[in-house]
Amino acid sequence: MTVPYWARDKVVDAVRKLADLGFIIYATRGTKEFLDGAGMPSELVLKLHEGRSNIVDAIENKKIQLVFNVPVGRRGKEDDSYIRKAAIKHRIPYITSAEAVVASVEGIEAAIRSEITVKSLQAYHRDME
Repeated sequence: MTVPYWARDKVVDAVRKLADLGFIIYATRGTKEFLDGAGMPSELVLKLHEGRSNIVDAIENKKIQLVFNVPVGRRGKEDDSYIRKAAIKHRIPYITSAEAVVASVEGIEAAIRSEITVKSLQAYHRDME
């Protein structure tokens, strides 16, 4: 995850929920420092321009299952295109706003904590008879 300083307070509770659910949080340097200060463990992942092993490498090595990237600045936009392409190529959800991070985590938490089952329409019809 990469979240600029102005959006971090918006996502901190959502990220804490993910950690509490057992997810490993990978964060870029500034975001990791913020999470450390908030008492949340995270693993450092380099931005693309910082060298290897970076976020794209982690995506390609299947360490990442969900990307939170709220880009800022020109360099952020350059890195963003490579990260987005890697996420799309590997079919990984890619979230770009603090509000979407919060909504996504709420959905993930609800799915994990619920007992929703998947059934075909035919099965639902049989149950109604």
